Amino acid sequence: MSQLSSPTSQPIQGAVYMLGAGITFAVTNLLTPYITYTLGVPSTAVVFWQYVIATVFALPLILRIGFGALKTRHPIAHELRAFLSALGVQFFAFGFASGVPVWQMVALSMTGPFFIIAGAVLVLGEKVTPQRLLATLVGFIGAVLVAGVGTESFSWASILPIIAAALWGTVSVMTKWLAREETPESLTLYMLVLITPNHFLIGLILGVIVTAFPGVLPGSLANGFDFMPPGGDALWFIMLLGLVTAGAQYFLSLSYKVADATFLQPFDDLKLPINTILAWIVLSQVPSLLFWPGALLIMGASLFILRQETGRSKTGSLQAA
Repeated sequence: MSQLSSPTSQPIQGAVYMLGAGITFAVTNLLTPYITYTLGVPSTAVVFWQYVIATVFALPLILRIGFGALKTRHPIAHELRAFLSALGVQFFAFGFASGVPVWQMVALSMTGPFFIIAGAVLVLGEKVTPQRLLATLVGFIGAVLVAGVGTESFSWASILPIIAAALWGTVSVMTKWLAREETPESLTLYMLVLITPNHFLIGLILGVIVTAFPGVLPGSLANGFDFMPPGGDALWFIMLLGLVTAGAQYFLSLSYKVADATFLQPFDDLKLPINTILAWIVLSQVPSLLFWPGALLIMGASLFILRQETGRSKTGSLQAA
């Protein structure tokens, strides 16, 4: 999601906010598998109510931006961007509901920059460089190791976070395309306003599929989505999940507001060890031996791409000057 811009730069404060975002996102990654996989609540319903609650807590930000920022020449592009973002969240939650461990989910979701490169080349007309190709290849090798392809630990559900990363990468490319004419406030507001209705739409589509074609969807989606909140302990955990989600987005917004994205990226990558450690402590999920070299390759390739893109941006600015 695009964040509100700010001319000020407070790197230490930005790093603290980014670490806060990483910790709160890690909490959501602990709650989601517990609610879906352990308590058996369909992931579609969990995500819908999670974002309903998160949107309620985000109302002060929505009102601060103001609905005047919704004026746009690209309403369809904004809706498609929100739909793909919501679909990525659905695939991510479905991965948890299918029993994919947290360490694998988070590491594989970090393949997003490689899909952004592909989209930038195909959609935005950017050039393919040897550095980009090398980084993408290294990241792909890392993803294969983390997923455990060819080993007993591999399951087809391991592909779900990669699909989510591809969808979110597409959203980033669309954001870059829209940013040519749209303001950061407009991009942020459209995502905040449209994300929950699109989760509702996805749940409605799945409900129709379940009714019309029983037995087609996997077991964890077989109940469809009846738009009724679950009862008992699940309801309280979902309320907590929505609150933590809003907090994570708030921390993320603050971090990009006070510091540059290039400075924050290494702190954002700390989400991988944070999630891995917490999942080991809370859920007793121990990563495979292949996880560590694979994760290092993914993180290294991601940071390499960031440095290359930053260098290209600075060169372009100097030439334009």
